Amino acid sequence: MKNLLYILVFATSLLLMSCEDFLDTTNYTKKDTSNYPETVTDAEQMITGIYSNLSYSSASPQTSYYYAAELASDDRFGGGGENDKLMQALDLMMNNGSSMLEEFWRVRYTGIFRANMAIETLDNCEGYESEDQRNQMKGEAYFMRAFFYFEMASFYGQVPLVVTTEAVNLPKASPEEIYAQIASDLKMAIELMPSKPYTSVLAGHATKWTAEALMARVFLFYTGFYSKDALPLVGEDGTISGSVSKSEVTGWLEDCINNSGHELVDDFRELWPYTNAYTVDEYEFTKDQGLEWVENNNGVNPETMFSIKYSNFPDWGTTIGYSNQYALHFGLRGGQDYENTFPFGQGWGAGPVVPTIWNEWVQAEPTDTIRREGSIINIPVELPNYAKGGWADFIQETDYWNKKMVPVTARNESGTLASSYSVLMYGTEDNMQLDNTMDLIIIRYADVLLMHSELTETNTYMNEVRARAGLEGKEYSLQNIQKERRWELAFEGVRWNDIRRWGIAATELEKQIGQPIYTKGNDDMSKGFGGGYAARYEATNGGFFPIPEAQIELSDGVLEQNAGWGTAAAEYTGWK
Repeated sequence: MKNLLYILVFATSLLLMSCEDFLDTTNYTKKDTSNYPETVTDAEQMITGIYSNLSYSSASPQTSYYYAAELASDDRFGGGGENDKLMQALDLMMNNGSSMLEEFWRVRYTGIFRANMAIETLDNCEGYESEDQRNQMKGEAYFMRAFFYFEMASFYGQVPLVVTTEAVNLPKASPEEIYAQIASDLKMAIELMPSKPYTSVLAGHATKWTAEALMARVFLFYTGFYSKDALPLVGEDGTISGSVSKSEVTGWLEDCINNSGHELVDDFRELWPYTNAYTVDEYEFTKDQGLEWVENNNGVNPETMFSIKYSNFPDWGTTIGYSNQYALHFGLRGGQDYENTFPFGQGWGAGPVVPTIWNEWVQAEPTDTIRREGSIINIPVELPNYAKGGWADFIQETDYWNKKMVPVTARNESGTLASSYSVLMYGTEDNMQLDNTMDLIIIRYADVLLMHSELTETNTYMNEVRARAGLEGKEYSLQNIQKERRWELAFEGVRWNDIRRWGIAATELEKQIGQPIYTKGNDDMSKGFGGGYAARYEATNGGFFPIPEAQIELSDGVLEQNAGWGTAAAEYTGWK
C-alpha cells in the first residue's frame, strides 16, 4: 500500500510524462520531461502553478490552516449551523470524521511537489531577461515551499519532509528537521531575490521582503514554542548544520523596513473592504471622512506583503477558489434582509467573535476605537435590526462579529443592496457564493514593525503602529506587545500561533467557557467538550490537529497519528 503522497507525486508526474520511456521519438505536441521546462514562458507557468495552490485550498477553506487557526484561537468560536460540526470541532480541538483535514494535506503536498519541480528545473530554462529575473523566480519557489511547510508544521506538527520530486513514502520528520528546511529555504529566497522595491514584482507574488518577514514569523514561533534560541539550518550534506540567530532575523527586518518600499496606510480602516468606493459613504462608521480602500488603487496595497489574490472570474465550471470563500464562510449567518446587516453581507456563520476580546480591548485601550470598531461589529449597537438565530439553527452566536474578512454589500442603481460591492465594481452576476473578491492578507507591514519591537524589546516601531491608530506611545513590555499584536492583527490568522509560542494558550482558551452566546436564537453559555479547551490543548501536545486517517492507512503504518486523537474522548458529535 502506498502513501497518498506517493500517489500525488506519481499522478502529477504523469502530467509531465509522455511516451519517451517507450518510444525512441520526440514529442512535438505535448509538454513532458523531455521538453519542459525550456523557456522563460515555461518557467513563468511553473511559478504560476505553485501559486495556484493557494486558490485550490481556498476552494475548501474549512480544511485550511488559516480557517482552523482562526476558529481554534481564543478570539473566535466555531459557529455555523447545527450540522456544521466541522466548524465547531475546529474551535473545540476535537475530531469530526476520519479525515476531516485531508483536503488541505493533499493540496499542500501538491504545492510542495510543484515547488520542488521548479527548484530542480528552473536553471534548465533559457532566455531569461536577466540574472535577476531567474533569481526572482527561483527565490519565489523556495519561499513558497517554506510557506507551505510552515503551515503544515503549524497545523499538524510533524509531517513527511519531501524536498525532491522523487516518489517516496516517508515517516514524519522531527520539528528540528522541518524548521531547518523552512529556514534554509527562506534564507535561500532572501539571498536570491533582488533587493528591489516591492512594486517591481507582480502583485500577489513573494519578494525578498516577504521572505524576510516570514523568516521572523517562523523564528518567533519555533524559538518560542520549542524553547530554542535559534533556527536550525540544513547543511550541504543534508544534515542539520548552522543556525539563524535573533540578530540575523532582526537585521533582515531592518532591511525590509528601510528598503522594501512598504509602509503603513494612512488610516487602519482603509485596509478593509467596507471602505470600498460603493459603500464607504453610506456606512455611518466611514462616511464623509475621505476614506478610500487601498485595493481601489489597482489592487496595490503598500501595507500588504503577501496575500491570496482573488478575482471576479469564478464560476461553478472553473474553481470557486478564485473567489474568496473565506469571506463567505465568515459572513453573518443568513436568512434575513440585507438591510438588517448593511454594510456587511451574509454567509455561513463561521467564527462568531468571543466577547472576551471586545471586553478586554475596551478595558485595556478604551480610546482605541478606530481599530476596535474597525475590526469588530458590535451587533446590538451597529445592527439594531439584526435578527438572532439566522436560519433558526445557529450555534455559538454572539453579539460580536469580525469586519475584516466578511462580505460587504453595496447599493445598486435601483436602490436595492447587492450581495457584494464587486457586483457594482465589475458588473458581475449577483451571487453571494462567488462574488467576494477581497484579498486574504497573510502578512502585512504592521506585523513586521511589531515583530521587530518584540525581537529587540524596543518600542519605536510598536509605537509607530499605535500612532497610526491615534494612540499615545507605550513603553515596551512583553505584555504590551502581546496586547498590541492582538488588537492590530485580530482575525488575520496570527493569534493562534502567538498564544502558543508565548505559552499562554491553555489559559486564554479556557476563558471561552461561560461566555454569553445564543443557541438557535436563545440565550445560552459557551462550554467546553472533551474536558474543556485547556484539556484538549494539552492532550494534543500544544494544539496540533490530527493527521488524516486516510494518509495513515495509505502509508502502510509509516505515519503515526498525533497525540490526543483517535479516541472516543476526542470525537465531536454535536452541540448538546
